[in-house]
Amino acid sequence: MDKKEKFTTAIKANQGTIYKIASIYTDTIDDRKDLLQEIIYNLWKSFDSFNQKSSFNTWMYRVAMNVAIYNLKTAKRKITTVPIADQYLDVNEDENNHFEEKVTLLKQHLDNLNLLDKGIVMLYLENKSYQEIAEITGLSESNVGTKMARIKEKLKKQINNKTDYGTR
Repeated sequence: MDKKEKFTTAIKANQGTIYKIASIYTDTIDDRKDLLQEIIYNLWKSFDSFNQKSSFNTWMYRVAMNVAIYNLKTAKRKITTVPIADQYLDVNEDENNHFEEKVTLLKQHLDNLNLLDKGIVMLYLENKSYQEIAEITGLSESNVGTKMARIKEKLKKQINNKTDYGTR
């Protein structure tokens, strides 16, 4: 199998994860499509550097999250993008409508978190262990645990405050 085939297979196997990352870090469909292209482009560009010290999934998460965070930080500078062939990402919008509703509700609560905390929550919701989250984010495992405890507390307060306002 040549490089292009390996890459295409790997992207198709992880397209849901890539889509989730793009959904968490964008607000519009157009921005999401742009970010998806940017993530796939950066994965392709760095595909040769994947040295298998970690799993492909862990490496892909790290690249995708770094691209998403970088794009948010540089959103003021708009880049002209060239479409990537549909063969690399086969996302059916109809199948993702239910997912979109969940993401929208989750994003309402996550919008008050910083970029790193959003990524940590997303990885946690993907059932990644603290060790895997640490590898992806570059934090220590104990720091991930501390951050998760603080994030959970912050989200509980947000939800409780929203519930309190709704009952008044």
